[in-house]
Amino acid sequence: MDKKLGPAIQFPAMDVLKQRWRNEWLWAFIRLFGRNIITALGATLTTTSALLILALAILGALRLYDTPYVGIMAFLVLPGFFILGLILIPLGVYWERKRATQCSGGAHNPPPYPQIDFNQPQVRRMAGIIATLTAANIFILSLVSYQGVVFMDSVAFCGTVCHTVMEPEYTAYLRSPHARVKCVECHIGPGAPWFVRSKLSGVGQVLAVTFGTYDRPIPTPVRNLRPSRDTCEQCHWPEKFTGDRIKVITRFSQDEANTPLKTILVMHIGGGNQGRGGIHSWHIDPHKQTMYIAVDPQRQVIPWVQVKNADGTVTEFAIKDGTLTTEQMATAEKRVMDCIDCHNRPTHIYQLPGEAMDEAMAAGRIDPTLPYIKKVGVQALEQATGPKPAALEHIAQQVRTYYQQNYPDVYVARRQTIEAAIREMQAIYRRNVFPQMNVTWGTYPNNIGHQHFSGCFRCHDDEHVSEDGRTIRQDCDLCHTILAWEEENPEVLQQLQIR
Repeated sequence: MDKKLGPAIQFPAMDVLKQRWRNEWLWAFIRLFGRNIITALGATLTTTSALLILALAILGALRLYDTPYVGIMAFLVLPGFFILGLILIPLGVYWERKRATQCSGGAHNPPPYPQIDFNQPQVRRMAGIIATLTAANIFILSLVSYQGVVFMDSVAFCGTVCHTVMEPEYTAYLRSPHARVKCVECHIGPGAPWFVRSKLSGVGQVLAVTFGTYDRPIPTPVRNLRPSRDTCEQCHWPEKFTGDRIKVITRFSQDEANTPLKTILVMHIGGGNQGRGGIHSWHIDPHKQTMYIAVDPQRQVIPWVQVKNADGTVTEFAIKDGTLTTEQMATAEKRVMDCIDCHNRPTHIYQLPGEAMDEAMAAGRIDPTLPYIKKVGVQALEQATGPKPAALEHIAQQVRTYYQQNYPDVYVARRQTIEAAIREMQAIYRRNVFPQMNVTWGTYPNNIGHQHFSGCFRCHDDEHVSEDGRTIRQDCDLCHTILAWEEENPEVLQQLQIR
């Protein structure tokens, strides 16, 4: 009888104990994780943020939106709420247990922790759920971390997020020879150290944009820009830019016929290790080091230059006008010359009115057969002031008025051609003038050449003299040979069969 009755009595009792234990475990779990608003808020934030992040990531993968602000929300803002929710969950559990301990009579009589026994199916199921949620959290954090870095390295993030601040630079970038090169490839370059440095610097920039304390215009050159050997020379190899190159410069006179004048130069590029002269051979020879001191923020005034040759000999050139005292020489920043000291606008290129008009006329975007269009266009661009909409309207009215008053027949017969020229002039203005950032004609000097800015003549002025009487020469043939100078039909073009 005992054998028969034993099992009948034992199993119901065990079932009751299991059910009781299961209820206690669930109650303890619910009490720890679900009875306070902090944990509930954390779970809500995490769950909602995760769903939104995944939804926006899918929309981005399908290219269903084209705005950087969605990327900011998906990979910068929502991950913050996601992590905040994960932090609130254990904080709420801790707060609930501390509150329950106080309510139960003190720390010596705390409520029991849930008993974890993996022999129980319910515990195994709960452990599986927690493991799955943990894996999902790790996946989401990995996704947003990677995509966040990718997004912050994107051109859209650099150029359009801080729209007012970066509009001038971004506009110039889109028309530059480097328009297919990401901003970070030049401003940061490869490797983790400069990436971390740039992001730390970005924190200050974000604060400046947030509180409107940024400079207008953005000061140049960039003070903490990485050396060009680590960035530019990842693609360009100056030592291999050897030999001479023919350069044809077309300008239009400000006469009625807009007479085209051509200047033909043979540019002595130089380069290589042979020391045969030329621009690159003198300035970036790997066997010699050139250093200089600039006394103004834009590095346009350079009173001292030092050249150190491979054999260890050092030559110093200085302007003998007292610009730098001995004490200033000792404390001044001495910079090693690199590509950016001459190619200071390789991407963010701004033009002056005459230069921009010449380019547009040579390309046919402005018809050079319109009488005095070069002169009228330059004057309209230079005299346009005020907010951009008003300035654009001023350009249109000034050009129309000129032809209505001086060439009424041309205005009637060639109205569409004149309107096309006006649209191109307005485009020139939009690309180069940004009143909200105090960027106007000539705000940013371009150091290539010496036509509009000092450029080469910052050093090559025959006034930098060494102790033995040598100077940094200003001779034209150091950098180029002039084959024709502002000629209407240079014979050399026919000889070289250049159109």
